[in-house]
Amino acid sequence: MDDADPDVALSDLQLDVMRVLWRADASVSDVVAALAGRRDLAHTTVATVLTRLARRGVVAAHRDGRQLLYRACVTESQVRRSMVGSLIQRLFRGDPTALLAHLVDERDVARDELARVQRLLDAPPQTPSSRRRSRGT
Repeated sequence: MDDADPDVALSDLQLDVMRVLWRADASVSDVVAALAGRRDLAHTTVATVLTRLARRGVVAAHRDGRQLLYRACVTESQVRRSMVGSLIQRLFRGDPTALLAHLVDERDVARDELARVQRLLDAPPQTPSSRRRSRGT
């Protein structure tokens, strides 16, 4: 997967699986167990999801003894950027300002949330590599 700008769109189930892998490498059984409280998934369902994600280069599999472990090949931040970018293109015709205006207009935004947004706007712009370094990803 291209680290610079991956184009990763994930379903809700795929996101849940990736959240497990972002914590640590995991087997199919590990993923099933980690999601058991939220989703009742068959072992075969999770295996299929992981196989498809591996085919797309989103995860990679490696052997640990007899067990096949999967690891994430993209970061949560990369997936967020990709999916938000796609949302902006599809719903807001490529205008991120329209997304921000929509968020402020359509929901009750607390003062502390607005202050946080203002701090982000006032901060010097960061390149993707400096964002990764500052977040430790």
